[in-house]
Amino acid sequence: MAALAALTCGVIYAKGAAEIQFQTTSHDFGRISASGGKVSYKYTFTNTGNEALVIINVTNGGCGCTTPGFTREPIEPGKKGYVSVTFDPARFKGEFNRSITVSSNAKKSKTRLKFSGYITD
Repeated sequence: MAALAALTCGVIYAKGAAEIQFQTTSHDFGRISASGGKVSYKYTFTNTGNEALVIINVTNGGCGCTTPGFTREPIEPGKKGYVSVTFDPARFKGEFNRSITVSSNAKKSKTRLKFSGYITD
């Protein structure tokens, strides 16, 4: 009986979880023109865990000027995926600092990705 309990505990412990490791969590668009159209950036990540990683949701940061995108299918351990952000500077001028939040089934379930720049015109 004790051997069965030890084996069961070992299986539960070995199961683990997905882990998300981004190459970078911030991006600077630099100087962009308000009349130059939308700008985009793709944040890449690796599932460094031992279970499939699923992106559940990516917020737009509370602004219609930001459109997120992301890998929709599960990302197996060791494989890469992405979260993209498209920003429309048309209604803004000057410095901007924004973020989006990635929700996933990873051990750390929320990751904040930042982007910034300066809008001219």
